[in-house]
Amino acid sequence: MKQIIYLFLFFCSSITFAQKEILSSPDGHLKIQINLKESITYSVLLDNEAIFENNSLNLRLKDQVLGKQSKLIGKKTETVNRQDKVVIPLKFSTVTNQYNALKLNLKGNYSVEFRAYNNGIAYRFITDLKQTDIEVYDEEFTVNTPVNYTAHLQQTGSFKTSYEDVYSKLNTKDFNSETRMAALPVLLSTPQDYKILISESNLTDYPAMFLKGIAPNKIKGVFPKVPLTFEDEGDRSVKITSQADYIAKTIGKRSFPWRYFVITKKDTQLLENTMTYNLAETSKIKDPSWIKPGQVSWEWWNDASPYHVDFVSGYNEATYKYYIDFASNFGIPYIIMDEGWAKSTTDPFTPNPDINLFELIEYGKKKNVKIVLWLTWLTVEHHFDLFKTFSDWGIAGVKIDFMDRSDQWMVNYYERVIKEAAKNKLFVDFHGSFKPAGLEYAYPNLLSYEGVRGLEQMGGATVDNSLYLPFIRNAVGPMDFTPGAMINMQPEVYRSERPNSAGMGTRTFQMALYVVFESGLQMLADNPTNYYQNKECTEFITQVPTTWDETIALEAKAGEYALVAKRKGDQWYIGGITNGSQETRDFKIKLDFLDSSKEYDMISFEDGVNAGRQAMDYKKQQQTVNKEQIISIKMVKNGGWTARMTVKK
Repeated sequence: MKQIIYLFLFFCSSITFAQKEILSSPDGHLKIQINLKESITYSVLLDNEAIFENNSLNLRLKDQVLGKQSKLIGKKTETVNRQDKVVIPLKFSTVTNQYNALKLNLKGNYSVEFRAYNNGIAYRFITDLKQTDIEVYDEEFTVNTPVNYTAHLQQTGSFKTSYEDVYSKLNTKDFNSETRMAALPVLLSTPQDYKILISESNLTDYPAMFLKGIAPNKIKGVFPKVPLTFEDEGDRSVKITSQADYIAKTIGKRSFPWRYFVITKKDTQLLENTMTYNLAETSKIKDPSWIKPGQVSWEWWNDASPYHVDFVSGYNEATYKYYIDFASNFGIPYIIMDEGWAKSTTDPFTPNPDINLFELIEYGKKKNVKIVLWLTWLTVEHHFDLFKTFSDWGIAGVKIDFMDRSDQWMVNYYERVIKEAAKNKLFVDFHGSFKPAGLEYAYPNLLSYEGVRGLEQMGGATVDNSLYLPFIRNAVGPMDFTPGAMINMQPEVYRSERPNSAGMGTRTFQMALYVVFESGLQMLADNPTNYYQNKECTEFITQVPTTWDETIALEAKAGEYALVAKRKGDQWYIGGITNGSQETRDFKIKLDFLDSSKEYDMISFEDGVNAGRQAMDYKKQQQTVNKEQIISIKMVKNGGWTARMTVKK
């Protein structure tokens, strides 16, 4: 009998009982079930239906694995519901930050913090290690879907990428070790057509995460290694000649990037989400009043080729004065001088001899137009003193291009650049860049990122691909798509080559992009001559704000159509875009978001009767509307619809 008791006690003492925790969203619809045993795993439920099952996480350091054999030594819960004022408000001037939080303090001087929002969940590691420096060899981010989901993702064969690949669609059961990895953000669709957007925020001193399929319905995070030595390859790239075994070398006391999932039953919720902002650091710029978002005229896409003019057009002083005049005439605050403004791409201090840059700066001042200069990232790295020089010259901002990497070194480069730019009161637009991941909120002088298959891709910027952008790429932060084509074609007849660059889709599709797409620096990509010849379209476009007080998604289906209403002050705009899967789409839209005590003058642009064949065909209308009305919106294939509503005087 004693032997039986001893054996029973021995057996019990050898068992590690799992610690279970549950965290619910404020409205109770989302739940995170967390298990701590040999490893940390969690499942996510929406209305008690499993979205993810036994996802795992850990952080593998040189001499220990955080998240293995975890022992809970304490926990802290928190309920937050606050309103945050946004410095550069791309969706809302005031953002609601409402969540329940659970911080698990674990033996080994680290914690894992979970947050549950009404529209998603997030977690991060927090370390309080004695070591001054730690080496992170890997981070386990594993996602298990209970059944086959559809994944919409931007796949790449390498960590060296400009994040401009077309979106592909595949089943999670087929996303395996033989499939190319994907850059964040990634959109998953469940059999019930729920949507899950996966991305990261507060990315600092750490590499960006990519996703890789490893087995049917099993996805893991993968990361680029730390580069150690480089060799310049031309004026805009380097060859990494050696790299470390680890993905990050960082401080021992820090918070790691947030891993987040926006989880929605309605596609419209993706267009309104602010998860990257909710999880980012607040502004580190004490007085950001000097940061002025706005529109910008851009010469590269149209090859600096004004016509019907009395000068030889090109990358010369007369042409840039023409761009400044155009910007001034339509109230556009900036022009960009892209590649060609400098005598050499490697020397940022010597302008092209055909251009008197300082004369242009002074000319622009008289016209209330400031200049933005293009640079390669490598030139910036070799000449960090250019920020002070440009500020002294009177330059407003810089467009920095061709980074094409997101390892720890390059992530830190972004932060070094934006800090130095802020110190000298310059804004930045990153091209050849990874997606937004919170730096733009810590340093709101970062007005936009490319990292998108935009209009510069010509025939590669298909309407079908662009219809995913509001739900994936633009859903995580500002996006420099460079819209504004005045030569418009349906896909089956599309032809385009600079200087006569054209956009795919209808004229109103292009116009609506200014309302639908978000960017703190929104470009007018086409030729000023074309804008002058299409004056009523240009007048509408140039009155669309780049920051907003309120965003309401009206109708949306990822990859097919998006209709949004946005408010700036007491003025409302509506923008709608659709793909080519149907000959026409019809919507009935309630205007119940308008002020009930006011009437509004509504100017609208819709696809013309022939726009399905001749994409430049459009119709302009004007009418009086109020809160009680329902308006009819019709879009042809690859078409659009847009309107401005101003309080009637």
